[in-house]
Amino acid sequence: MHAVATLMGPHAAMFELSVPCEVFGIHRAEIAGWPYRHVVCSPASETTVGQGGLTLRAGAGLDALDAADTVIVPPWQPTPGHFVDRLTAADAEGTDESRWYPADAVPDDVLDRVRAAHDRGARVVSLCAGAFVLAQAGLLDGRRATTHWMYADVLAERFPAVEVDRSVLYVEDDGIFTAAGTAAGVDLCLHLVRRDLGVEAANLVARRMVVPPHRDGGQAQFIATPVATPTDGEQPLAPLLDWMVEHLDRPLTVTDLAARAGLSERTFARRFTAATGSTPLQWLLAQRVAHARFLLESTDLPVEQVAGRCGFATAAGLRLHFQRQVGTSPLAYRRTFRQVAG
Repeated sequence: MHAVATLMGPHAAMFELSVPCEVFGIHRAEIAGWPYRHVVCSPASETTVGQGGLTLRAGAGLDALDAADTVIVPPWQPTPGHFVDRLTAADAEGTDESRWYPADAVPDDVLDRVRAAHDRGARVVSLCAGAFVLAQAGLLDGRRATTHWMYADVLAERFPAVEVDRSVLYVEDDGIFTAAGTAAGVDLCLHLVRRDLGVEAANLVARRMVVPPHRDGGQAQFIATPVATPTDGEQPLAPLLDWMVEHLDRPLTVTDLAARAGLSERTFARRFTAATGSTPLQWLLAQRVAHARFLLESTDLPVEQVAGRCGFATAAGLRLHFQRQVGTSPLAYRRTFRQVAG
């Protein structure tokens, strides 16, 4: 068995706390050799009040961390709404954001148990602002880590020895895993299942949860609205983006797209990047690969026809970009999803 212990703080972040319970806490008989045994643990013997007025009681004390193969740390909030409330106040008052994460936010006995788990070889995982706990324990010093984009600057200021990556959904560095905000915790937990049991098992869990087995891209796509708000007479790009998705099979060039938007090529490229977080070519490639994934899952079309419908000149072009973005070939991807569906 693989023991997973999720640490519950004094004011639990309900979504992040529930994600490992959903992924690891349900025995999935359809997956042969399902190994996980999951428990929620807390340093407090009394009930813990979570967000939304719910009262929670952990199933175990901190001793569960001593026997865990994987330790998962959701956000630890000293007071209800600590992270969002403090960050909002810092923004409003123009104060130093690093001050709102106190040096003693997490008790020493909790930090000692988390450090000890890592020292004996346990896998240590943080979800969202749980990265602050690992940073306070010193486990992220000299390591690459991520957290919710709202808190990334605070993490970097409060813990300068941490290499904060603001762009990724999750990251691993030497057995320590950190996830970005909220739903990225699902991505990371599925990634752990994929590492432990393989792609098919992770896909089965994802299908049961009705979530994507893997999301491409990083946090940049969520930081701002997908299309920038037009100012000073600027025209929004949303209609053009919709048109591009509907015409992926066409040879779309920056020259043609700029003309369709009524902009110079330089202005179009600048506004497109500001609105989407990527260049027109990168965005088009991502959309074409996404459409190829859909066709590979839902049709029996030969790869050559899939390539044509997605705007790739040849099947070789599809294979090249599919491998770069998805990490496997179109045929291998199709076989995997057919096996899962069957």
